Amino acid sequence: MTERSSRHQYHPSSVSSPGDTIAELLEERGVRQAELAVRMGMTPKFVNEVVSGKASITPATALALEKALDVPADFWLAREARYRVALARADAHEGLSADVSWLDELPIKDMIKLKWVKSDANNASLVESCLRFFGVASVAAWRQQYVEQTNASAAYRASDKFRVSAGAVAAWLRRGEVLAAQIQCAPFERDRFLSSLAEARKLTLESDPGKFLPSLRKLLADCGVALVIERTPKGSPLHGAVKWLSSQKALIQLSVRYLRSDSFWFTFFHECGHIVLHGKKILFLEGKGMSGQEENEANRFAADRLIPPATWSEFQPNTITENTICEFARSIEIDPGIVLGRLQNDGRVPWNRFDHLKVRYKWTEE
Repeated sequence: MTERSSRHQYHPSSVSSPGDTIAELLEERGVRQAELAVRMGMTPKFVNEVVSGKASITPATALALEKALDVPADFWLAREARYRVALARADAHEGLSADVSWLDELPIKDMIKLKWVKSDANNASLVESCLRFFGVASVAAWRQQYVEQTNASAAYRASDKFRVSAGAVAAWLRRGEVLAAQIQCAPFERDRFLSSLAEARKLTLESDPGKFLPSLRKLLADCGVALVIERTPKGSPLHGAVKWLSSQKALIQLSVRYLRSDSFWFTFFHECGHIVLHGKKILFLEGKGMSGQEENEANRFAADRLIPPATWSEFQPNTITENTICEFARSIEIDPGIVLGRLQNDGRVPWNRFDHLKVRYKWTEE
């Protein structure tokens, strides 16, 4: 581009047509539109429409302007494209005002607090930020992608004690997709994934998430599974989810609810059970009060992977004490809190008894 044309860069904040730039150049050079039309080999009417912004600059017109004004055709085509996009964006922004009520369906305060979206100056801009977050062009597209499809494919039932917001669930799932896209994974291999769970089980002995999570993530990524841990916004009582992002990449998404060793690891192995046992088309969402055949199968998978059935059946002490729990846990190389959680779930130990054996993980934002 010549030095002269560099002064006429397009600024998106002001929607001006390429014709404005042409008019400025003509004024600087003392050339009338009629003379420009002759130089371009076009009618005065057409040149006037280009200058007024009524007619678009085509490649042929851009080449003619290049010869007549000594400004590269690429400049005019880029100027025209940006102008048309700016017009479309301005029209779309006006339309966003009609979708402001959609924000009431989303956990906006938490989405801003968690820095999933930026706090914009006005509601229309906030609607646009949310559409960008979800990766959709309209609220209608959002409903189809994150409400209708989720309801059609999800296998879950939340407890009646919790109020579930479709918008909050959608926001949490989308955040998982965004973070999973940043995790490079090898193509999924079922056998390798199954083998990796033995290594994952060993990590239960580490009490610091800052130490075991990087190892766990790498272990899964090498098998084709992305592990994401993210807080849930208000309105989403979920603590886990499994979703296949493609035929070669699965997502295990966990919240930071119930950050005790027994709950965290049981939920993790439960989600692994869905990946191993069930199809790639179903979205599994985990919350309190879950039921159904798939949930029972995943529960059994988690229980058996954490504590082998034969070993568990042999654990029949006359009296269950803190020492017997810890000794058994040491013998099978697992966190004592997981053994306690199993005993409590089976009704062999009252809830809250020996709960100090369960490690409370300290969560720090990553």
